[in-house]
Amino acid sequence: MTPAAVGFQCPDDVRAGNAGVRRPRRASGWSAARRRFGPVTATLVAVNVVVFVITAVSAVSEGASPLDNYESEVFRDFSLVPVLVDVYGQDWRLITGAFLHIGITHLLLNMLSLLLFGPEIEARLGWWRYLAVYLVSALGGAVAIQLFGDPGRPVAGASAAIYGLLGAMGVLLVAARQDLRGLLALLAINVVISFLPGVSLLGHLGGLAAGLLATTLLVLARRRVAVQAAGLALLAVAMVVLVLVVPVPVVVLGL
Repeated sequence: MTPAAVGFQCPDDVRAGNAGVRRPRRASGWSAARRRFGPVTATLVAVNVVVFVITAVSAVSEGASPLDNYESEVFRDFSLVPVLVDVYGQDWRLITGAFLHIGITHLLLNMLSLLLFGPEIEARLGWWRYLAVYLVSALGGAVAIQLFGDPGRPVAGASAAIYGLLGAMGVLLVAARQDLRGLLALLAINVVISFLPGVSLLGHLGGLAAGLLATTLLVLARRRVAVQAAGLALLAVAMVVLVLVVPVPVVVLGL
C-alpha cells in the first residue's frame, strides 16, 4: 500500500490515476537550462569582435581614431556597396559586410542581441542548421540592399542575420504551437527602430524574410538532412543568381 494524505492507497490505483494526469507544458520556448553559449554563437561573436579590432587597427595606421573603424581600408574593401558588386563583380561583399560594424556601439548592440537569441535557436536547430540560417539571413539582407538600396552607400552589420534568427524563432514557435506574442512585440519594436536615420530597413526586412523561409524549409523537411541541406543551398544560390541577373541601376531607378 502507498501512504496518502489520509490513510493508504492501492499502488495499482495510484498508477492508474497518474496515467491520466497530463504533464504541464511551458508556455514559452525559452529554457534557462539551454541558455548556454553554443559553439557557433560563441564563434560568430568572436569573429565579429576580431574583425572590428582589425578595422580599428587599420584605421589607426591610416591616422584615424580606432573608434572610427569605418575610415579604414579594410572596412572600405569589405563593406557592402551595391554598385561595386554589380559593376566590378566584388561578390564577396554580399557576405563580408555582415561581419563589419560601424563603431563600437553598433558592434555591442548586435553582439548582445546575438548572445540573447542565438543559444536557444542553436540548441533547437543544431549547429550546422543554425549556422546555415544565420548565413542565409545575412545574404538575404544583402540581396535586399543590393536590389533596392542606395547603390553607392556602404552598408555593414550583423543586423540582417539577427533579424533572420528572430524569424527562425518565430517559425520554431509556430511549429511547436507555442506563444508568439512576446516575439511579435519584439519584432514590431525593432521594425519601428529600423526607420531611424542610418539604419538599414531593407537589410533588416531582407534578413527576416530569408530567415523565415530558410527555417520553414528545415521544418518541412524535418529529419531529412539531405533535403534540408539541398533546400538551403538552393535558396542561397537563387538569391545570388538574382543579384547577378538584375542590374542595380535598373531596379533602383525603376526602369
